[in-house]
Amino acid sequence: MATFAAITLDPGGIVAWVIVGLIAGFLAGRVMTGGGYGLVGDLVVGLVGALIGGFLFGQFVTGTYAFVGSIVVAFLGACLLIWVMRQLAPGRSPV
Repeated sequence: MATFAAITLDPGGIVAWVIVGLIAGFLAGRVMTGGGYGLVGDLVVGLVGALIGGFLFGQFVTGTYAFVGSIVVAFLGACLLIWVMRQLAPGRSPV
């Protein structure tokens, strides 16, 4: 379980976090025009996105979010992370 200010993401155990990361990274890779970053890359983007999303949502939203809510927060954070990565390396595109 991760807590950021007033938001709590509680999808379950470590396996659930990996699943949340994969789903969020996969969806963000598809939505953010272009391909994903591969299985491991999508997992990393999703997990880091969960941290970013949890931190940012914790500044504005309160509550506890279970599995689906964690995916949504991680997805939004992963989209933000992909956007920042593309701004920092505009010539590089995902595989």
